[in-house]
Amino acid sequence: MSSLFDQQAMARALQLARRGRYSTSPNPRVGCVIARDDQVLAEGWHQWAGEGHAEVNALAQLDSAAGCTAYVTLEPCSHYGRTPPCAEALIKSGVARVVVAMQDPNPQVAGRGLAMLREAGIAVDCGLLEADARALNRGFSRRMEGGLPWLTMKSAMSLDGRTAMASGESQWITGPQARADVQRLRAQSCAIISGIETVLADNAALTVRPESFTSPQHEYMTDRWRQPLRVILDSQLRTPDDARLFEGGGAILLLTTSSDDARRKVLEARGAEIIVLSGDRPEPRAVMELLSRRGCNEVMLEAGATLSAAFWKDGLVDDWFVYTAPCLMGSAGRPLLSWPMEMMAEQQALEIVDARAVGRDWRWQLRAAKD
Repeated sequence: MSSLFDQQAMARALQLARRGRYSTSPNPRVGCVIARDDQVLAEGWHQWAGEGHAEVNALAQLDSAAGCTAYVTLEPCSHYGRTPPCAEALIKSGVARVVVAMQDPNPQVAGRGLAMLREAGIAVDCGLLEADARALNRGFSRRMEGGLPWLTMKSAMSLDGRTAMASGESQWITGPQARADVQRLRAQSCAIISGIETVLADNAALTVRPESFTSPQHEYMTDRWRQPLRVILDSQLRTPDDARLFEGGGAILLLTTSSDDARRKVLEARGAEIIVLSGDRPEPRAVMELLSRRGCNEVMLEAGATLSAAFWKDGLVDDWFVYTAPCLMGSAGRPLLSWPMEMMAEQQALEIVDARAVGRDWRWQLRAAKD
């Protein structure tokens, strides 16, 4: 039975874990609080992949943790990776009790860390605020359990449902606050997917620009910014040599079905990694499976009407953020999705998860309605 202090300490550990939302990939976000007699003595969180985990960072602040309780948002690891096992560190520290929010879905851990602690005589409780912990690492959990990354699709449209004028002109539909909000979505993503048509039309860099939005310092580490992998679906390798993609800001992956070696060498010389897939064009599910194998937990899709519709039709979109500007762009403008429907029976029901004003615009968070 958890006490009120247990719940407060775990809530604080989750708050700490959120500080790593932009920097820990492909690792999960984890926080830790160490207390004795309902008094918090130390706090820590996993700040950067390859460096100290939350438990180790918290223990480093204490001369002794003997008799303490450690509150951890994810089961302490039991295996050697780039860092030693955290379960071992907790055992050596002399803590008397460990409270864990959720078991690690990583098959390399999956209960082994909890077992190590119990075998060492440490009292272990697991499951406190588990739903919150799972939501914080939804992409990591799904990927470790054999699924695909969590996919967030972003769209911007006018009030009459247009994403660009008939000429293709689209900058800017939404205001600066909405565009800053998109930067936060990008920043927490391991990869950003777009299509060659969007690259040709907008020439976007698809990078995270931390200076374009403000946030409390604890939410991100501006001195060590992690740029997402930029993934471009480019069947015929039409990406221009001078595209803004190549101006710096993270790795570039071009997924193609072209066998044009000369063009491939040119783009590789510009810094792109190129993977040739089978078929006429890169298929959405194959793309997501590839990104899962590469350790991507959360992925963002910023694409045009055709590619966005393809991912939605394949049931791959988990969250859809639609930014709606209070303007009209006319019936000749380009639609939100390229998806012809003729009968009411074809309509797609959506669930509204959240709706809020962002500057002068509105942001809708949507999901496919459950049957």
